[in-house]
Amino acid sequence: MYLTSEKKQELFSKHGFAKTKTDTGSAESQVALFTFRINSLTEHLKTSKKDYSTQQGLLKLVGKRKRLLNYLQKTDIGRYRSILAELELRK
Repeated sequence: MYLTSEKKQELFSKHGFAKTKTDTGSAESQVALFTFRINSLTEHLKTSKKDYSTQQGLLKLVGKRKRLLNYLQKTDIGRYRSILAELELRK
């Protein structure tokens, strides 16, 4: 599988908002996880252009990430800007 539990723990500890390494519920850790999955699905779709079920799943993930980022932007602009800079989502 492309996403092992060790990789998830690494993502959560690196991008989590709280001080604990097991912070899986914060918006930053969720956005980091979605970004990792989006990047891997994008690489898969470069080779398999007609995999429409994966394409649909990718679009759903992009929508979820967008809603979380909108939530962060409305509630705490500092956290929003920091996660954008960390993940290099916008220029």
